[in-house]
Amino acid sequence: MNSNEAAPQRPGGAKTPVTLRTVTPDEAGQRIDNFLMRHVNRKRVAAEYRIQDGDEVRLPPVRLEAADEFGREGPTRPSLSLLELIERAVIFQDKHLLVLDKPAGVAVHGGSGLSFGVIEALRASRPRETLELVHRLDRDTSGCLLVARDRATLTALHALIRNGGMHKTYLALVAGSWQLGTKRIDAPLATDNRQHGERHVRVAAAGKESVSVFKPVQFFGALATLMEVDIPTGRTHQIRVHASFAGHPLLGDDKYGDRERNAELKSQGLKRTFLHAQSVAFDWPGSGVPFHASAPLPAELAAVLDAITPLKRRASERPKRARTSAKRAAGQGTAKPTSRSS
Repeated sequence: MNSNEAAPQRPGGAKTPVTLRTVTPDEAGQRIDNFLMRHVNRKRVAAEYRIQDGDEVRLPPVRLEAADEFGREGPTRPSLSLLELIERAVIFQDKHLLVLDKPAGVAVHGGSGLSFGVIEALRASRPRETLELVHRLDRDTSGCLLVARDRATLTALHALIRNGGMHKTYLALVAGSWQLGTKRIDAPLATDNRQHGERHVRVAAAGKESVSVFKPVQFFGALATLMEVDIPTGRTHQIRVHASFAGHPLLGDDKYGDRERNAELKSQGLKRTFLHAQSVAFDWPGSGVPFHASAPLPAELAAVLDAITPLKRRASERPKRARTSAKRAAGQGTAKPTSRSS
């Protein structure tokens, strides 16, 4: 473009000025994306960077929504229906922590074309509180989501997660008949560059340590297996990628899944990735008091299991002939299942 030509004007309202913000001791330790910024100390950083006391944060100009012909501005707060939905999703609260049974289809925070998510809705309905996400769930994933109500709780629970002290269990429906028993998948994950605004994760030697433990719960013939999945680590798309890596992708997953199986389950009513954060458990730092929260399987996922129930067989069940042969070979009865600690 000729340097004498005026730059084209973008639609929309005025921009806010560039501002600089110095990180305080109370804010130190947050992930930079949680601090809603783009630059730190006058250089670009990764979203996972944790801000430090004294860091200088550059908040770039933000274009404000232009008012329409009647003087009404664009959306500046979540809708009342979203506020009510998220408040109804709260299944536990005390002075330190909120636990939500997050509905599928609602993002945990705004971004990627979404103005608002769970955290924005909570902050709008509870404007006097300091609320921060302890961890994240994919938009399609339902279930237990923790939100800290103060900085000390957030810092303590983040440390617990880093040290492997928080136990998160999911229910997942995978394609095919899982024949690997209880399987620990220790495969590092790396995030590729975003394509069309979406993040893609893959198994790569240079990736971050990622561990998932898959345990079959019920078999549905050759069609599917219901799994219980524990994740000592919590990487982006971890369960979805590890399941695909094991040869049994999550059903309903349009990114890492099997199109033919997905189409088959769609006819049974599955409209999204079958993944539900069933429970979370930990011992409170300092006091050691145990904490546990759980969320039941949503009705729409339970209906899918009901639809394929004629094929159901519990993981502990085997054909009678196989059980008899095993008894004879061992010279004793069937052993009792060992208890599982969480």
